[in-house]
Amino acid sequence: MFTNNNINVIIDRVESVNREDKTVSLGGGKKIAYDKLILSTGSSPFLLPIPGNELEGVFTLRALVDAEKVRTYVDTKSPQKAVFIGAGFLNLEVATLLKESNPDFYDLTVVEVLDHPLGLMLDPEMAGTVQTYLEEKGLAMRMGEKVVEILGKDGHVCGVKFESGETVEADMVFMNVGSRPNLELATAAGLDMGQFGIKANEFMETSDPDIFAGGDCIDNFHFITKESTPIQLRGPAVIQGRLIAKRLAGFELPFPGLLGNSAVKLFEKNISATGFTEEMAKQNGFTPVCATVDSVSKHSMIPGVRPWTLKLVFDKDSQKLLGGQIISDAEGPVKEIDTVNALILGEKKIGDLVMLMCAGNPDCASEPSKEPITIAAEQALQKARK
Repeated sequence: MFTNNNINVIIDRVESVNREDKTVSLGGGKKIAYDKLILSTGSSPFLLPIPGNELEGVFTLRALVDAEKVRTYVDTKSPQKAVFIGAGFLNLEVATLLKESNPDFYDLTVVEVLDHPLGLMLDPEMAGTVQTYLEEKGLAMRMGEKVVEILGKDGHVCGVKFESGETVEADMVFMNVGSRPNLELATAAGLDMGQFGIKANEFMETSDPDIFAGGDCIDNFHFITKESTPIQLRGPAVIQGRLIAKRLAGFELPFPGLLGNSAVKLFEKNISATGFTEEMAKQNGFTPVCATVDSVSKHSMIPGVRPWTLKLVFDKDSQKLLGGQIISDAEGPVKEIDTVNALILGEKKIGDLVMLMCAGNPDCASEPSKEPITIAAEQALQKARK
């Protein structure tokens, strides 16, 4: 595929970028000249600086090679007691998949310093529903706890220690608490840096007009505030790569900024979110007006109806939509977060959503009079008048 499209693929390590003579030096000593250069160096998992983080049996998960290491360890060591440090969607996905694969074998504990799981996606009352569900499925959810040490024996993990002094046995630990951008090449090349990575404009151009950058390694900005944000997700990275290609082809398509729209499936619960939670809205200086609506995946008279819940967050002053959260027992409704995402990008207000007309069919949507986005907007409209 690459060769047929005049793309030369070289598997090697880039050691340095020389902006003066516009060359890239590879590990094998070869130099490649460029007219335009694109940096997409990604990010690396962040390890908490606590004793024991180097022990055998401690894993992060970011790339395919990490997944292969985990699979090999599980197949050869047969660990039974696993502790997950961090209650983000990555750790929760792995934990639920392990539990599903052998429910009676695994003893799984999820530890989170915040008081609820999925803190970047959900507000506490929405997350509480998820936490209760995961506990019913057999996960031990230790929220509001801080791990201060990973315990070891003969170089192998044997447990974790909480700030309270309590310890929990473990023969495997997953530490997924965020990542840091890989900036070595860009820093050595003298490119300007922002708060969270390489500084790039709305066209993904760096401080050097002949060097572009995109993905986890850049200082991304939030669509709502236009300020730097540490959001790192695959979807935006793909779009930024597409935007760079269009820019090289002569188009001017500015990147709108990030909203953090994401989705996760945990057992049979489907969860998605975009934009600001209520708590985030407050932190960013807004006065949030919120509405939460319970809905169903089909018309109530159709067999197979599954419940789902939507929460919308608006700004009281401007009445603009700021964010949304969905928890659903059916897979279809969770993708309505994309509609919410588009409405935020369109800077729609409460009144616009009251008039939102959605496609309806008894087999794949609630009845039109109970469309949750419009119902939530109606509730928010009344609250905003107070």
